[in-house]
Order: sequence, then structure tokens, then C-alpha cells
Amino acid sequence: MVTCCGLVTVKNEPVPLKSIAVEVSVQGHVATVSSTLQYENQEQSPLEAIFIFPLPGEAAVCRFSAKIGQTEVVAEVQEKQKAQEQYDDALSSGQQAFLLEESDESPDVFKLSVGSLPPGEKASVSLDYVTELSVQADDGLRLCLPAVLNPRYQPQGSDSGSGGSAQVSSVPAGSVPYSLSLSAHVSSPHPISRVESNCPLDPLNYLNTEKTQATVSLAAGHQFDRDVELLLYYQDTHQPTAIVEAAQASAKPGTLMGDPVVMLSLYPEFPKDVMSSMTSHGEFLFVVDRSGSMECPMHLGSGSQDRISSARETLLLLLKSLPMGCYFNIIGFGSSYESFFPKSVEYSQKTMDEALQKVKEMRADLGGTEILQPLKHIYSQPCLPDQPRQLFLFTDGEVENTKEVLDLVKTNAGSHRCFSFGIGEGASTALISGLAKQARGHAQFITGQDRMQPKAMQSLRFALQPAVVDISVKWNVPKEVSVTPLSPPIRVLFQGHRALLYAQLTGERSGDTEGSVTVKYSLAKQPVENQLSFSLKPAEDTGMTVHRLGARTLIQSLEVEEREQDGGKEGVKEKVIELSIQSGVSSAFTAFIAIHKRDGEALQGQLLRRHVPTPMLDLRGCSLTDWDFSSSVLERDMKLSELDDRADQLMCSASEFVVGTKSMSAKKKAEGSLASRVKGFFSKQRACEVLECDEDCDEEDFDSPAPTSKPMRDPLLQLISLQKASGSWVLEAALAEVLVKTEEEVSKPKPAQVDQEVWATVLALIWLYGFKMEAQEDWQFLAMKAVSWIQAQKVASVSECVQAGNTLLGCQVQKDTLGL
Repeated sequence: MVTCCGLVTVKNEPVPLKSIAVEVSVQGHVATVSSTLQYENQEQSPLEAIFIFPLPGEAAVCRFSAKIGQTEVVAEVQEKQKAQEQYDDALSSGQQAFLLEESDESPDVFKLSVGSLPPGEKASVSLDYVTELSVQADDGLRLCLPAVLNPRYQPQGSDSGSGGSAQVSSVPAGSVPYSLSLSAHVSSPHPISRVESNCPLDPLNYLNTEKTQATVSLAAGHQFDRDVELLLYYQDTHQPTAIVEAAQASAKPGTLMGDPVVMLSLYPEFPKDVMSSMTSHGEFLFVVDRSGSMECPMHLGSGSQDRISSARETLLLLLKSLPMGCYFNIIGFGSSYESFFPKSVEYSQKTMDEALQKVKEMRADLGGTEILQPLKHIYSQPCLPDQPRQLFLFTDGEVENTKEVLDLVKTNAGSHRCFSFGIGEGASTALISGLAKQARGHAQFITGQDRMQPKAMQSLRFALQPAVVDISVKWNVPKEVSVTPLSPPIRVLFQGHRALLYAQLTGERSGDTEGSVTVKYSLAKQPVENQLSFSLKPAEDTGMTVHRLGARTLIQSLEVEEREQDGGKEGVKEKVIELSIQSGVSSAFTAFIAIHKRDGEALQGQLLRRHVPTPMLDLRGCSLTDWDFSSSVLERDMKLSELDDRADQLMCSASEFVVGTKSMSAKKKAEGSLASRVKGFFSKQRACEVLECDEDCDEEDFDSPAPTSKPMRDPLLQLISLQKASGSWVLEAALAEVLVKTEEEVSKPKPAQVDQEVWATVLALIWLYGFKMEAQEDWQFLAMKAVSWIQAQKVASVSECVQAGNTLLGCQVQKDTLGL
């Protein structure tokens, strides 16, 4: 039996959403996504279905329609309150109505209301959105279809009753009562190398010999119980490109939709001599989620490491890779936050050892996910002179006050760069991407089989690059053409990192006139200039994608401005509404409304409301604390009766897990473990009553902490843990164990005139290059530290050392390969 935990109906009534079909059209670096949702009312009364679902944070919803029978109704964009009133009026008069609105708290959560479906009737709802594809560190372009909507932690004192919020119904992953089909058409100016996904795909089908067009589909039978991720790889991805899109024929010239819009994709290339010298300064703040959900596995499937263990390994790598002379601190957060040190400390052997000991003891034991307070604490600390602040934030959670968090980061953006990491299915794209965007950093998402460590090291590479300052953009177009930027000013550039610019082109021009854009900036006190020339002739058949993305970019900037002024600056909200209605693009202040006026009598009967469930991670792979509730939050925000209902919901899934346990000893252990998880929320008597524990369920089962997974003795991690802060290794038994040698076997071949520490460091480097090249991204920076340390020792016989080390370890690594 499927346990539908969190459904509004407790009598197993059919959920009205039956299937979702998605068509994706990719054009280079942007995509148009068309989703069709099939609803069916199988009940005896008229029905209102509510579906809360996530979209990518940068998406712009640009079309919404509904089809009832053979009649299609296309929605209009209207001011949000007006649209809500029209929807309520339509339902009150027995008409069919459809309302699509963005959450007030987070731009990546939408609420779809399907109202007054008669008994037995089917309805098809279609929505289109456009989105930019984010560039990954391996140059892949990422398109994510979010399915999982994690429970959103609401901090103390915030108002949950504000408009736009709604109760999210949820079911365990694997129990989602609707399916997904997906097909994608990919078009690129450069050949398509391959397409990958975290879900099974049918083979890639090329449509031309140049391999610039292709189609791909999701394998049949996919249940939409996890985020669907597509990774697109093109040849020559780093080539800058420009697309000029023609005006909308029906729009008035001089308006955004009535003029051509250009989208520029820029990839700055920094001088090699500047990039060869990474900075040795900086204040590195590692902010790590320690909420209960961090005990969940990194991915579904056997043998998956839990998230907090992966975070511990990542912190080991980051701490070992930091340059001498920098400062650092580690802050763990949940419902509260804890700092390793009262303030940032200088990086040394002593402070590194102290931090590593605390990392070993770090657990997912801080309750819910509250990001705002630790960020406020960080921003209250003065920045250190000549030590640029670099913030690394790791979280798997979602917060209900996303916009408040992003506004805080934007206010303090001038003092730091933020590198954000979304861990697991359902991490909020609005939060993770927004943090990096507002604070001039880079966002990474760790999903499916991804490992956290290489992605963290890729971001560290960005953080160690010299900061780009004094960025300016100059447009060079014919004098009869004027340029109106739609994008905010470029505030951050990284080597090989894409920057997208949108601009409106006003004025008449003749022929295939050319324009260009020049980006100037200062890097390590050196002036740098990049230029891109492009044709002003509009591209054909682009479907207004560029216009809508440009409109969404401008709308988001204006929304931030309106929040900063707290609604006090006149005309900003009105300008957003006007731009949203003109472009047909969603905003925080507008909604899509469609009303189907039926012929004949109005619908009769009481209108039932059903919440369509959104998938959550399965309890089998995650602790009960994945719901991110702490006892204080529950006591504060929920009535006792609601708390009891929540207990029933949690326990119904818990019971399903316990019932599936076969042996009596394992069953007793599972009962005790699950009961211990909920002790903070409910009494022992209540937990045992719902779980139907045996009478001999020991009290100690409730008091014992949750078992933690024992880390595997990975030889690479062993070697890394032995490295000193300076970059060197010491000749010791633990190093010999990693090299699978005895201490005597390691010591004997050492050249007589070579110091033991130099010999040990050379051996460690040879072992890394000889046996662990597949994990080079993990250890590249600590290897650079080791090489710098050896060079500082001014060793005369490095060649002899490398030769002896190769002989000992059975390798053939060249001295030049090591960087020596």
C-alpha cells in the first residue's frame, strides 16, 4: 500500500493531476520549456485542485493556457490582487477558472489553482517558460526541471500568513501519483558533443551532418520523483556569441517588445601570466548546513554517503588547500549557528589542526535551516585589511524567506564574494543561484551521483583568482541606433566564466550593419580589454525568447529595487506591472488568470479542494529530521492539534519503514531509532503508540544518539589528512601505510643528502600523480602548495629524488609533470 503522507484527503481519494508532458527547445545558451499538465476530476462533486511546484529561479513564465474539451482559454497577465479577485468571483459564480501566481517569498515556487472542474471532466493546463542555462565547471550547460519541493524552514518571527503562500502537500519519492514525459530539441551554433542526464535517456538523435541540431527524450515510464537534470556539451563552448532578436510585429516601436533585443554571451580570457599566480590572501568563511536533513544520503541507492559526511570530507580538502597567509573560520548553522572560532584566525598548523578536529566532531544536529541569522553575524564582523572576504555556503535546505536573505546579501555585496552549493534534490535554485549572483560569486548544484569535493575545489579556483575590478561595458553601434541596457552592470568576471548581457536596440537601420561591445576591466592592476563584434540583422524564428529573458532580467532588478525602498519609491512597482503585462512575463506583482465562461447553467454542488502532492525524499534514505522542524519552532508556530496531525503524518511513513523490517531484533532496533528521532517533537508514549512498539522498547533507545556512519579509510583522504599546513609531508608510519610500504622500505631509498620531509613530500606527489590522476581536481591545490614548499627548500638533487621515488613506488612520473 502506498502511504500518501501529507495529502489533504485522508480517504485515499484519487489525486486529480494525472501526468506532465514537457517539450524543451534549446537554442545555444537559453531554453524554452513547455509543460502540459493533465487533470481529471474522478469525484462526484465539482473540484478545485491546488498544485504548488518549483521552477528554476531564473525562469520567466511567459504563457499559460487551459483546454477544456475542445475549447482553449489563453490566460492574461494581470495585477496579482485583481487576478485573485477575478478567480474567486469566477468560482463563486460556478465558472471554471485557472490562476498561476509566483510565491511572495521565493521566485522559484509557483501556485497553480484549477477551479470548478465538473465531475468526470478532464482539463489540460499548459505553461511555457524561458530560462538561461547555467554553465558548469566542466563547461556543460545545465537545464534542471525541479520536481522535489523541500519543506521550507520558516524562521522565528516571520509571517507565514502573507499572500501567495500555501500548504504544500507531499508524498515520499516513488509514490508520486503522476508521471513525466520529456523530449528536447537542441540547436547550437557549435556542434553538440553529447547530452547527459541523471535520469535514463533514449539515444541522442542528430538531425544534420554538422551535429548542430539534435533531439533527445527521457526514457519511458519516468516517475517525476526527483529533479530531472540535462547537461548539454557543445564544441567550442567558450566562443562568445550574440543573438539579435526581431521586434514583435504587433508591439509599438520604442517599447521593449516593439524593438529588437540583443543577447551577448561573453567568455573573458585572462592573460596567462596573471592566472599563473594565484592569490595568497583572503578571509575564507565556510558556512555549512548542519540541519537534520544533512543526515540524508547524497543520492538514492545503496552505499551512498550521507551529506554531512561528504561535507566533512570537503572541509578537509578545503582546509588543506588554503594558502599560507590567509585567514579562515567555519560556521555551522541550523535553527541556531556555531562558529569554530570567535573571529577569523590566521591559517597555520595550529589553527588548521584545531579546525580539523572540530570538523571530525561535526554532526547534523542543529535542527532547522535558518540562513539569515548566521549571515547577519558574518556581516557584523569587520573585514580584515588586505584580506578579501570569500564566503563558501553549503546547504541542502530551503528557506521561506528567500527574498529577505538575498536582499541582505545584496546589501553587503561590496564586502565579499559568495560561492554557494545546493546539495541534493530540491535545493532552491532561487536561493543558491541568487546568493552567488548578488555577491559576485559562483553557484554549484550537487545532485544525482555528483561528488561535492571536486565542485568545491572548482569554486576555490575561482576564489583564488585575482579579483576583477573597474568593469565597464561600451556599446559601439551606428549613430541612428540607441542602446538601452536591460541587464544590471557586470559586477564579477572569472576566467572562462560566462557573462550574459541583454540590451534593447531602438532606431532605424539599413542593411547588415554591424555593432560591437567592448568590456574593459582591471586584473591584478593590469588593464584588460575584450571585444565582440556582431551583426545587427535580427535572427529568424527565435520565438521571442531573448525579449522575454531580457524582460525578466529587468523585472528582477526592479523588484529588488522596490524591496530595498520598502515600497517607498514611487513608480517602481507600477513599472514592473506594466513591463510584466506588456511582455507577458511573470513577476512578483502579477499573475496569470484564465476564465472559461461555460454556456448554460452554473455548476451545482459544494466545491471540494484537493492539494496535489509534491515529491519529498523517501524516509528510507533520510532521517525524520528532514522535515526541518525543531520543537521550539513547532511549539511556536503550530497549535497542539496541528502538531498531533503532523505526528500522524510523520509516523505513517515511519511505520511503513518499520513494518518492512523482517527480523524481530532489527524491528526492535528500528523502532527505538525512529522513536529517538521524534523524541524532541513528541512524547515517548505518543511515539510508541503510533509506532506500536513492543512492550520491551528500552528507554535507552530514546536517549541514545542517532548512529553515525563510519567513514571508509580512503587512502587519498588519508594522505591528504597527513599533509601539513605548509604543504609538506612528514616521513612517518601513517604515510608508509598509504604507500603500502613499511617504514623501512620508505626510508631506505632516500638520497643521503635529502631532508626526510622533502623526501616524504616528493613521494606523496609521485603517488598522487601516479595513482590518483582521476581525482586531480580534489588535490590540485594541495599539490601546488607541496611544490611551492619544495622549491622554497632550494633542494639541489630534486631529479635524483624523483627518480628514486618512481623506483620505490613503481611509477614513471616526470619531474616536469610534478611542476618541479
